[in-house]
Amino acid sequence: MTIRNLDALFKPRSIALVGGSRRDGSLGAVLARNLFKGGFEGPILPVHPRHESLEGVLAYPSVAALPIAPDLAVIATPPESVPQLIAEFGARGTRAAVVITAGFGEGGARKDGDDGGAGLKQQLLDAAKPHLLRIVGPNCLGMMVPKLGINASFAHVAPPPGDLAFVTQSGAMVTAMLDWAAPRNIGFSKIVSLGDKADVDFGDLLDYLAMDAETRAILLYVESVAHARKFMSAARIAARNKPVIVIKGGRHAEGAKAAASHTGALAGADAVYDAVFARAGMLRVYSLEELFDAAETLSNYATANSTAAGGGDEAGGARLAILTNGGGLGVLATDALIDEGGKLADLAPQTLAALDANLPKTWSRGNPVDIIGDAPGSRYKAAMEALLGDPNTDAVLAMHCPVAVADPAEAAQAVIGAFQENEKKSRHRPVFAAWVGDYAVAGARRLIDRAGLPQYPTPEQAVRAFMHLARYRHNQSLLMRVPPSVPETAAPDTAAVRKIIAGALAEDREWLNEAEAKQALAAYGIPTLLAEVVADPSEAGAAAARIGGPVALKILSRDITHKSDIGGVMLDLEGAEAVVRAAEAMLKRVSEAAPDARLQGFTVQAMCRRPQAEELIIGVVSDPQFGPVMLFGQGGTAVEVINDKALALPPLDPVLAEAMMQQTRVYKLLQGYRDRPPAALNEIANALIRLSQLVIDIAEVSEVDINPLLADSAGVIALDARIRLDAVQAGKSSGSERLAIRPYPKSLEQTFTLPDGQKIFVRPLRPDDAPGLRSGFKRLDPEDVRMRFFSHMREMSPTMAARLTQLDYNREMALAAFPAEGTDRRGLGIVRLVADPDNQRAEFAITIRSEDKGRGLGRALMERIMDYAVRRGVGEIWGDVLADNRRMLTLCDELGFERAGVEDGIVHVRRPLRAADGSGA
Repeated sequence: MTIRNLDALFKPRSIALVGGSRRDGSLGAVLARNLFKGGFEGPILPVHPRHESLEGVLAYPSVAALPIAPDLAVIATPPESVPQLIAEFGARGTRAAVVITAGFGEGGARKDGDDGGAGLKQQLLDAAKPHLLRIVGPNCLGMMVPKLGINASFAHVAPPPGDLAFVTQSGAMVTAMLDWAAPRNIGFSKIVSLGDKADVDFGDLLDYLAMDAETRAILLYVESVAHARKFMSAARIAARNKPVIVIKGGRHAEGAKAAASHTGALAGADAVYDAVFARAGMLRVYSLEELFDAAETLSNYATANSTAAGGGDEAGGARLAILTNGGGLGVLATDALIDEGGKLADLAPQTLAALDANLPKTWSRGNPVDIIGDAPGSRYKAAMEALLGDPNTDAVLAMHCPVAVADPAEAAQAVIGAFQENEKKSRHRPVFAAWVGDYAVAGARRLIDRAGLPQYPTPEQAVRAFMHLARYRHNQSLLMRVPPSVPETAAPDTAAVRKIIAGALAEDREWLNEAEAKQALAAYGIPTLLAEVVADPSEAGAAAARIGGPVALKILSRDITHKSDIGGVMLDLEGAEAVVRAAEAMLKRVSEAAPDARLQGFTVQAMCRRPQAEELIIGVVSDPQFGPVMLFGQGGTAVEVINDKALALPPLDPVLAEAMMQQTRVYKLLQGYRDRPPAALNEIANALIRLSQLVIDIAEVSEVDINPLLADSAGVIALDARIRLDAVQAGKSSGSERLAIRPYPKSLEQTFTLPDGQKIFVRPLRPDDAPGLRSGFKRLDPEDVRMRFFSHMREMSPTMAARLTQLDYNREMALAAFPAEGTDRRGLGIVRLVADPDNQRAEFAITIRSEDKGRGLGRALMERIMDYAVRRGVGEIWGDVLADNRRMLTLCDELGFERAGVEDGIVHVRRPLRAADGSGA
């Protein structure tokens, strides 16, 4: 379940309390006091077998004795009593419960034969399931809805109403956050302590809060995620609608103690969460103070165009212009900006000219723009106007330090005025302020606050806020950027890889040997230097003679992962005799260094001469929460020491692959320097994309380590590779179910024939279809546009096209039809299905190219999307059709839809796909 019945949690008409107490200082007493004194206007019904009343309100001896069925139950009784209470409330019609009680297995087993309460947790869920009753907790601090006066918690502070939602795994974080927020008068729309997450989890609440009109931004404290795909789907949808800011607890928890490959060593759990949050379009921060600062910043500027005044996208929106009346402040701000990964804006010549014309000759003549300590308001205004119009600037930081000869309030008003004038011109350029000091600048700060500009007491805090915005925009851009259309390449030889893996598993091997791993990579189009496998030194010499020229010799053993660490690699060997001697010496070294290792022989391969190539590492590791995770970084034998890496979730496309590469230091080297030409970045990206496809297709592949992958201007080549297998996954048709993000469903591709004989190819829509969607929209008849979008649209914006093509295939599907033959590759029509988070109902929409109507294509597409909905277990498919769209209404009638009502000229149609018993309808 996801959002079903969560309205009873956040908008209950009545609340029951079980476990309240009269004993001073007890949890039950605090819970009762908070609930009764919170200001909730509906009935609060205490249940207590011994007390006649609580907080002066009549109590009832049992759930059965309650005069009405409460929407929400709050329970704080001993754990063994809770499952029965849940069953009783469910039978009465209660739809949600907050279980404060601990003791449901959260501490692990206590002793032999004692599950520590885990069995009780299952009983709790079993009791709720028949009634679809939703549970927050157990082992939680509770929840609050300040606007409705609901305080179903044992927190010590009740916050004022506001528009921030806070969802946390830790009750302690609620109390700490409330204590921090209270003196700052920060209000909240909802606060939820999830505790053990037996039922309601982060994914559920992200789905609910994404559409909550009372919530402007969502703040999360996360320690772990249980349902990765559900979380990612909900997070990506929420982050498209409003800022989602997250703190991750346990950043420095130990990862794997002994990694079996370089890839495994590099993929720590916290780094994976970094990749997860970025892919979802969230912003990660590291303290409560940052959490609220970021919420304020993003609420002001998250939707502003970072490239409004010309450019900025290629710089990641991180170019800052700094304006100050004190050189020292400018230095501190610059240091903080560079430390945070930002960049000083390179002011345009026209900006410098405007500043020269309005500032004293002693101004700094560069960025930071130091306008000298005695700067009056007029000087601030002139400088701000120039900087806000600069095409190379993404934001402006205005700073002031108090001096006897200048009025800080006058300077503040000048900055505010320049910002407001710029906004009137629709040039949305973020402005941050830092009026440094205390007493002397207090009035100026109040002016800035009233104007709605984010302001901070120090340059460092202001710069950090700007970088929050830059990082958030970068993550959001990855959600909306359209990857280039890539030409179809040869299909991978999946059968060959399965054969190699089957042979290894039959021999009970966990790792493919180097030669097998390279064959698997080659089957997926990743260039490799193939190796010959030999049994002994003499065969190694013979192989070297066949290859000719210098060769590399490596030990072959399923028990040795890092061959070079124990002398198992020799390079630049010339001639058969040299190879034989080297192999004999290698056998001796390896046997002494790893006496228990089973040796299968050697691999021999030609030396690769790429003197200007960079050594890279690309790979895959399986994370216990999020499944396969891609890795890219600087490679070589010192890869762990260098620690230059980036992680990303598959599936990858060219945009995501390049964004992953840009996170590393080696990316700058790959762009060329001195006499070294740029590396073929597109070939590196292609290798990452093909590797991601390998783990999507082959379930048994759990870890891949390609190190080094040489990259230069000529392309890439894998010199060494390891692939780890997971026998548990053997026999599965694909590995896509492991992924946190559902990949492109190639299985839905099909070809069929229309009644007039034309063959049609249908496939799911892809992100690179966005340009074609926009051009196809322009060819639609205006009346067809009105029928589909219920309005007159002259063109489709790039943002809208990106949103319609960047599908979360876990919840959305769009099937596009193309001619299967001939040279016309333009789209003929699209049918779309969007399921609700519960997968109970799904809305359809269909568009057919105007000149292709009346040929049976609409019916064919509708039948296919309905078949897909049945396979996905959707309960009902529905849609809205304009009353004058007779052709579509007739088709719906023929397909078994019923007309459920008409409102404002729109007919609501629906068709059940499941019977009441859950079978197909």
